[in-house]
Amino acid sequence: MFIDSHCHIDGPEYDPDREEVIARALDAGVTTMLNVGTGDPNSGAFERAVAFAEQHKDIYAAIGVHPHDAKLFDDAAETRLTDVVKQTNRVIAWGEIGLDYHYDHSPRESQREVFRRQLRIARALDLPVVIHSREADDDTINILCDELSGSRRAGVLHCFGGSLQMARDAIDLGFYVSFAGNLTFKKAADLRDIARQLPLDRLLVETDCPYLTPVPYRGKRNEPARVVETAKCLAALHGKDLDEIGRITSENFEQLFVATSLCRAL
Repeated sequence: MFIDSHCHIDGPEYDPDREEVIARALDAGVTTMLNVGTGDPNSGAFERAVAFAEQHKDIYAAIGVHPHDAKLFDDAAETRLTDVVKQTNRVIAWGEIGLDYHYDHSPRESQREVFRRQLRIARALDLPVVIHSREADDDTINILCDELSGSRRAGVLHCFGGSLQMARDAIDLGFYVSFAGNLTFKKAADLRDIARQLPLDRLLVETDCPYLTPVPYRGKRNEPARVVETAKCLAALHGKDLDEIGRITSENFEQLFVATSLCRAL
């Protein structure tokens, strides 16, 4: 079995064939998907992600304000999101949140402030966090150290693209590291070298679909079934059978998300 630990299949890219996409994932052995709601906090995107998860027993939701939209986060958005979380047991993580210094769609100071604020919300709600970090390794780790040290919940660095040191620092904080389809790209030798050096009991796989379609499907819309290609790459890097990688990464997901967060509703 496999788990797609980060996907975006409630968006318009899947409106024509969403149920078929889910069926193909199940046929490929993908037993669980974490659908991550993103967008303007006033747009209804988070409510949509939760409603989608509530309609499918194999799909959970994460909600949180992406660093691109940090400039839109305010008290009203915080109240709206926390209310959504408290009304359902289908939200098992807060995210994706973090820092993006590549695009800078929101001012960096605003990104840092909103990142800290959301980490505190997640800690208060007893939710693990899904972290987006691009070209912001040091600030990301420093803020995580400040806000989550000593917390019994950590989270995951999603679609990892940072340094080996960043990954190790995050693992020391109790985090997991998730690899997406870019692990399979021809020019990703450095990323594969990092993945090879990290402990399997701290790794997850994801698609981040509709983005980052893995080899051999480059150029096509990505979807959860293709998380198997990233798992194949990770298996080769660690000299393991594909089934074993599926089992290990699935157990890691359950340990981080399901075994910790769903207990809030039990």
